[in-house]
Amino acid sequence: MAAVAIHQFAQCITCHTWSPDQSMVAFCPNNHEVHIYKLFGEKWERVHVLQKHDQIVSGIDWSVRSNKIVTVSHDRNSYVWNQEASEWVPTLVILRLNRAALCVQWSPKENKFAVGSGAKTVCICYYEKENNWWVSKLIRKKHNSSVTSVAWHPNNILLATTSTDGKCRVFSTFIKGVDSRESGASSSSNLKFGEQIAQLDLSFTWAFGVRWSPSGNTLAYAGHNSMIYFIEDVGSSPSAQNVALRDLPLRDILFVSEKLVIGVGFDCNPMVFTADETGLWSFVKFLDEKKIAPSSSKYGSQFSEAFGKLYGQSKPAINSDTVESSRPRGGAHENCISCIVPLRKPGDTIVRRFSTSGLDGKVVIWELDSNI
Repeated sequence: MAAVAIHQFAQCITCHTWSPDQSMVAFCPNNHEVHIYKLFGEKWERVHVLQKHDQIVSGIDWSVRSNKIVTVSHDRNSYVWNQEASEWVPTLVILRLNRAALCVQWSPKENKFAVGSGAKTVCICYYEKENNWWVSKLIRKKHNSSVTSVAWHPNNILLATTSTDGKCRVFSTFIKGVDSRESGASSSSNLKFGEQIAQLDLSFTWAFGVRWSPSGNTLAYAGHNSMIYFIEDVGSSPSAQNVALRDLPLRDILFVSEKLVIGVGFDCNPMVFTADETGLWSFVKFLDEKKIAPSSSKYGSQFSEAFGKLYGQSKPAINSDTVESSRPRGGAHENCISCIVPLRKPGDTIVRRFSTSGLDGKVVIWELDSNI
């Protein structure tokens, strides 16, 4: 399939997000600003510029229910933006960080959001009505390096993180007075704030792009060693699988359904992974199909094939590892894809449309075929 729409908004885009009705897109053009564009007819026009941060905005998320935008930056600050009339008004969030904030995500109920940072901590932020401000509780001394991504479990309590120490961890974020005991499973709501549920030592390199499946039964994340990891039943009796990629690593992933995952990264081309009836995950294809001229170097192709086989056989046999076939890069994106965002409609159980942004300054909208 090909991309549905390609929009060149800037020279480089750090991150992006969509409004609840998907009529507006907000992104950081690799600086301290957030630009909001709106579609008028067939043309995108810039309607707002959010200026409050002093350094590059590294994370942004737009809440679906409350229509709030949260931003984090390398300046160690976070702001929650509320739309009042035609203006966006920022509210400072007390993060108490001494290093850059790197990523952010609203919780499913949107009463909290999580911030990963270079200070080896995770900030769980919530609103205090008594003082009319946003405060945070910190999960400290659990990570050995920067927190690169965060992902909320559907029960609104468990939070998964990845770090440049190569580990993926799952924590409880239950906050008395904010969460109710009925908001998740009894085992989750009985855990203390910051209690570590699991630590996954599957990767020996930087880890990125952690995501939960829609049911919360499967956890997936990417390693900088060109691997993607799938873990079933985290916490109780976890079982792990990993798929080796022959080309460049992934930076972010998205669960389209329980058995379908889209991965994006340095290959500049979204990749499709599926699980069969037995639960075995494997690479299926690249989304951006295009014709490639045959290579004139037969020796090069033979060498790549031999190297790929050797690389695949060198993996431990304890998990079901597979090696996907090599493919030239390029297509709709011309540089690393750093962000993937679902475009859900109310009531959708399966994500059919999603958008990607990258270092080439493009926001590309994709639509999955019905046969996938």
